[in-house]
Amino acid sequence: MRVAELRVYHVRVPLKHTVRHASFARDCSDNFVVCCRLDSGTGGWGEGLPRAYVTGETVETCWQLLDDADLPALLGEPFADLADAVRMADRLDVAPNARSRRSGFGNALRCAIELSLLDAAAREHGQPLSAVTRLVPESIAIRAERPRVQYSAAITAMTPLKEAIQAWKIRLYGFAQCKVKVGVAGRDDLQTLQRVRRILGPKIDLRLDANEAWNWDELEKKLAPLIPFGITAVEQPVPHEQVGHLASVRRSLSVPIMLDESLCSLEDAYRAIEFGWCDLFNIRLSKCGGFLPSLRIAAIAHQAGLGYQLGCQVGETGLLSAAGRHFATSVSGIRYLEGSYDRHLVRQRLTRQDVTFGYGGWAPALPGPGLGVDVDRKALERCTVSQRRFRVA
Repeated sequence: MRVAELRVYHVRVPLKHTVRHASFARDCSDNFVVCCRLDSGTGGWGEGLPRAYVTGETVETCWQLLDDADLPALLGEPFADLADAVRMADRLDVAPNARSRRSGFGNALRCAIELSLLDAAAREHGQPLSAVTRLVPESIAIRAERPRVQYSAAITAMTPLKEAIQAWKIRLYGFAQCKVKVGVAGRDDLQTLQRVRRILGPKIDLRLDANEAWNWDELEKKLAPLIPFGITAVEQPVPHEQVGHLASVRRSLSVPIMLDESLCSLEDAYRAIEFGWCDLFNIRLSKCGGFLPSLRIAAIAHQAGLGYQLGCQVGETGLLSAAGRHFATSVSGIRYLEGSYDRHLVRQRLTRQDVTFGYGGWAPALPGPGLGVDVDRKALERCTVSQRRFRVA
């Protein structure tokens, strides 16, 4: 079988409320959705979220990369089974001339195309996307088969009243873990942590996400009053350009450091391990380039003795949520799990199935085939800003 064509959609997904953190605030999300159609007629779907402040990508650069790509060379080979499709997806490089750009440039687009190809191939052969994990040799030490997984909650930058209401919802909903956004201008992080910990109680696992808010030389001072609240990790505390200072600063901190914006590729992962910049990786399918690169980053972290989180990006629809579920149920050792916020966050669901987590953040494995979800074409049409068709074979 062969890939016949790609249909690519720029969609604008409205959110139910504005999400703020130290790097950005948004009330909608500009996503790329890709439909990969095989010559057999089977279709697969993928999604990626370009973020200029993470990988340097925008909607415009994604369209330009597609115009420049030789899609018949990248996707035109015949393949016999899912393993063949995995090998073809492994060779997918949508930004071969972007070496001078920030690491990870092109990853959101690559993720959308890769997932659409793997979804189509898995559907064609009646297998779930999670079967891909067993086909990646590097994943052997982290493979798992879990019938369900537990997601963590998040508290973004809000007014004190809204923070308190959100904290009560999280407690009543039975979550075991919660992430709190800090470092936002005009917000008092100490008061936020006092309020949140008082409401959530002492048992819930609490971690912070600073989204590059602090300079490396003020990190100890910023974290010192927050650590007594039982913080288990702090995510991307410094700007990407200052990440090299973390090796020395970590020695004086009593809280583990997680990389996010500075962890977008295998090269980033190897560099962070070599220079001792962090204790954990935040792996997100879109910013890391898809399912296959994310698997390898998790395997590298495991081998180096680092922890890892499977994170998500604000505005992911059910397509990326489903892909994340397949990843989470087939990979062991995930310290924190984020995603599947669909019903709680997006106004327009793009999938017919609701993959939102349930009470306590628990959610079942998706049996497939492929992603195990189907696109709601009418919803997709309502959200589409522009679309194009690219012939492959």
